[in-house]
Parts: sequence; structure tokens; C-alpha cells
Amino acid sequence: MSAAGGASPATPFGDRLAAAVAQRESQVVLGIDPDPSKLWSDTVAGQAESRARLALALADVERSAALDRAEGGRGARLDAAAAVLGHCLGLIDAAGSACVAVKPQLACFERLGFPGWLALEATVAHAHARGLLVIADAKRGDFPGSAHAYAQAAFGGVETPYGPSAGLRADAVTVNPLLGRDALAPFVDAAGRAGAGVFVLVRTSNPGAADFCDAELAAGGPLWEQFARLVTALGTPGPQSGLAEVGAVAGATAPEHLARMRELMPHAPFLLPGVGAQGGGVADLAPAFAPGRAAGLVSASRSIADAHESGGGLPAEAARAAAERLRAEAWALV
Repeated sequence: MSAAGGASPATPFGDRLAAAVAQRESQVVLGIDPDPSKLWSDTVAGQAESRARLALALADVERSAALDRAEGGRGARLDAAAAVLGHCLGLIDAAGSACVAVKPQLACFERLGFPGWLALEATVAHAHARGLLVIADAKRGDFPGSAHAYAQAAFGGVETPYGPSAGLRADAVTVNPLLGRDALAPFVDAAGRAGAGVFVLVRTSNPGAADFCDAELAAGGPLWEQFARLVTALGTPGPQSGLAEVGAVAGATAPEHLARMRELMPHAPFLLPGVGAQGGGVADLAPAFAPGRAAGLVSASRSIADAHESGGGLPAEAARAAAERLRAEAWALV
């Protein structure tokens, strides 16, 4: 609960994260990056139910599905969003029991227009109903005024003359540090009030990360070390777990940096993308878990959602098995 209006202070994100990891015995983050060309056929077959969910959401904002179909061909986009939603719900139901969080990539929903955002909200609600944390993979970074609006969109808590706006109600969000401390401050402030977290891009998993993140500064050291110092300066360790609400995105494809990252960011939870399809291996991630199991979150997307393509079997069963294997590998590191 937010501390606004005299309510009790929110439990810090680091403590919430540690409790969730302990309860679910998992450090796995299920990446949700729905590609309309690669949706599970059995979940798409149940599109009518997903479409009904979206139609109800449209009605809540005084738009019916019939009106949406009549205006500008948006009915087709509603169908596409319904197919994506069905896939996301099926993926969560299949693999979510082996995970502690989901990480929806916002761009994969935003490209579907307004119905895509409704599908995103329904996906977030479904994940929360299954006891999972939600990390909004937004990679936002803008001037402070815009950053404030982005933070409200992620966490909610917006009071307007026309009533409150809930926002996405995410438990954490990924942000880009290139605009500096003042652009990150609105996210950190909003996260603190909501008991949410912020994961700063320190060194990402893509090959192009080396173009700038590894560039040497005039004062010495690579740029990513400066980002790491900023993460430490902005975060406050939780009283129970010692984990801060400000964490780091640290690509699993460059594990040689993890020991130095942990030295610079002793209290930050690490979000570790790049395992599986991008080539990262769980066995190389041990330095991330030095403060404890909840200090590292192993994120995987395609290697879970597309597991049936390489291993065969039904998509849901293959995804569940892949997530369970990943959970066992990560849990064994500590």
C-alpha cells in the first residue's frame, strides 16, 4: 500500500522480492515477448474468450467491440490482441509455477494499438492472480517531467480532477540511465511510495552493448561502472533482506563483469537476461547471487516459450519443463 494520504508505508521492494523468491523457491523471470507470428496454436484457438475479455475492457472505457470493429478497421487489431492475450495467459499458466516473476516487453503489446494495451493490462492482472511479480520491460528514459509521467504509467498513483488513474500496477520497471540521475529520480521516488522496484540498464545482453557500455571514460573505467555507481547511490537496502529497490540489468551474455558489478552494487538485485536463446549460461552467473538467492533473477523468454520447437511436444508442456529446468539450475547456485 502506498504511503500517500497517511496510509501505512509500503513494504520495500527488496524485501518483497526476497520473500517472493523464498516462497516460490525460484529466481526465474518469465519473459513475455509475444510475436504474433509464433503464438501457440492451442491458445489462439481459444481466442473467443480472450476477445470477450478485451471487449469488456473496451466497454469499461465506453467503447464496445462492435464500435471498435466499425471504426477504421480496428476489429482486426482486436482479434490480433485477443490472440496475443490468449497466448500470454497460456504461457503464464504453463510456466508460471516455476517462476517468481514475469517480464512483459511493453513494445510487443504497444504495436497492437489500444487493444494491445488492454491485452497487457489483462496479462499483468493474470500474473498477479497467479502470485507472480510483474517487471514491466519498458526501458524508459526521458527528461524528469516525462519520466514522472512514465513512472505513474508503470506504478499508478495518479490523482486527477476526474478521479484516480491506476496505471499498469507493475511491481518493477526497467529504465535507461543515459539521461542521468534527475531522469531516474521520478522512477525511484514513485517506486518507493508503491513498494516497487527499478532496474537500471547497467550492461545489457545484446552485442551492441559493447559500443558504449564498455567505452573507457576519461576518468578511468568503462561507462557501465558509472551506471553501477549510480544504482548504488540511488538505492536503499530493505531492512529485512538487505536488497535495495534499485537494481541492475546485467546481461548474462557477459558474465565476466558480474564479480565487479557485485563489488560496485552490493545491495542491488540483478536482473539477468540473455540466458538460453542469446547464449548465456546459468552456471556462469554465481557472482550475482553472492548476497543471497533473491539477489539474482534469471530472465528467459524464447528458451521457454519456444521450447517445443527444439524439444518437441505440446507447447505448454515443453515450456513448463524448460522453466522447471531453469529454476533447478539457478537454485543450485547458492
